[in-house]
Amino acid sequence: MIQQETLSLLEWPRLCQHLSTFAATKLGTLAAQRLVTPTNQAASEALLAQTREVYWLEQQTRGLSFGGIRDIGAALERASHHGLLSAPELIDVATTLNGARQLRRVIEAQAEEDLPVLQALVANLRTYPELEQRIHHCIDDRGEVTDRASAKLSTIRDRLKTTRQDIQQRLQRIMQRRASALQELLITQRGDRFVLPVKAPQKEAIPGLVHDASISGATLYIEPNAIVELGNQLRQLLRQEQTEIEAILRDLTQQVAAVADDLEHLLATVTALDLAYARARYSLWLEANPPRFSQTNEPITLRQLRHPLLVWQQRHEQGADVVPIDLLIQPTLRVVAITGPNTGGKTVTLKTLGLAAMMAKVGLFVPAREPVELPWFEQILADIGDEQSIEQSLSTFSGHIRRISRILAAITSPEAAEQALNSESLASGLVDAGEMGEVAPSRFSASLISAEQAGLDDLGEAPALSPSEVHPLSPANALVLLDEVGSRH
Repeated sequence: MIQQETLSLLEWPRLCQHLSTFAATKLGTLAAQRLVTPTNQAASEALLAQTREVYWLEQQTRGLSFGGIRDIGAALERASHHGLLSAPELIDVATTLNGARQLRRVIEAQAEEDLPVLQALVANLRTYPELEQRIHHCIDDRGEVTDRASAKLSTIRDRLKTTRQDIQQRLQRIMQRRASALQELLITQRGDRFVLPVKAPQKEAIPGLVHDASISGATLYIEPNAIVELGNQLRQLLRQEQTEIEAILRDLTQQVAAVADDLEHLLATVTALDLAYARARYSLWLEANPPRFSQTNEPITLRQLRHPLLVWQQRHEQGADVVPIDLLIQPTLRVVAITGPNTGGKTVTLKTLGLAAMMAKVGLFVPAREPVELPWFEQILADIGDEQSIEQSLSTFSGHIRRISRILAAITSPEAAEQALNSESLASGLVDAGEMGEVAPSRFSASLISAEQAGLDDLGEAPALSPSEVHPLSPANALVLLDEVGSRH
């Protein structure tokens, strides 16, 4: 719960929405909007490697093309459960197979040392050209089953054509002989029956079956007796045609179902490629640089770091210029306080750091100057902004305490969290970081100081927690962002 709450506080869903606009397919768009966060560093490294290679590909060649890729997931599932795929759905399967094959060719055309990760990703991709050809043989680009799909279908359609011609010829002769009985010289249809528009008072002039009438009743739509038998033959042939079409679609559907597992793997691979494509294009658009996950004895280095959502606002919504910040945090510091006046950029700095850590974690480049170095955080947790509940009669302060309680529960055992919340040392250590002095809003590297260096004793709020007190509750791979912690305003 607190993890999702943190993502909301950092406005991570907005960033994912921005990322999704750089995807090429519906699959990639949806995957970017519902971005899954890796659970280990190795997974993040793999995603970053994909992003690097697609980034290189975009700069060195024409890049990847996702033409023809469709979301065929629902069709595959229905085929696997013995459902019948429509002709347009089967065409989507064929174009997706072709699109995936073209993607693989572009990637495999590069030297192995250029794209080893992407080449490994598509190495086991099966695109079934014979299935693609069979579908295109049976179905045209309009999604219609062709005469060449089967000899039986071709024969049926030849007979249909002949029967329609016979009907047309007989009706033409009737119109010539009985023109005065017709409202107009026109052959029309009601359902699958051919009819003539006959004046109601002269219906006896053209004996036949009445299939419809005009609203006024002045016109009757009559199928002359001379063509009723041909009409019956036509209806029977239409049923035979539909039966044969369904048999062709059933055969193609069964061929798709037979390789559904491989096609699902293909779909997952294409989605992964499109996600990497979106990450690379978004990173390129942000003028971001690839991060390196630092070791525990290395500092966090983020120079000229820009808030990605503010960059978007500046470029797309005529927002203000984005002020970059420097974050240089030594590995010996476990608690860092950012001080400064109101509107000095403290909250934006916290959010920017949280977003930078999340971006690196999901395989995105970070909008900062090289080198970009920060740890891989297993958890990124935040208490930013007010949390009030009229229904629960919670003050802002109580809301902060409840959120901090959830953060503590997330990084330690519930018993330890409860004990910590009840301890006087923790309760008295909650201080308003917004009252710790002044700082220039454009650069924060000089103001990143430990809680002990901030001189919290001088604020009359009680001593800050020492590193030894914090250590049992704060694992090295957890980033906790607290905005105006303990504020009563």
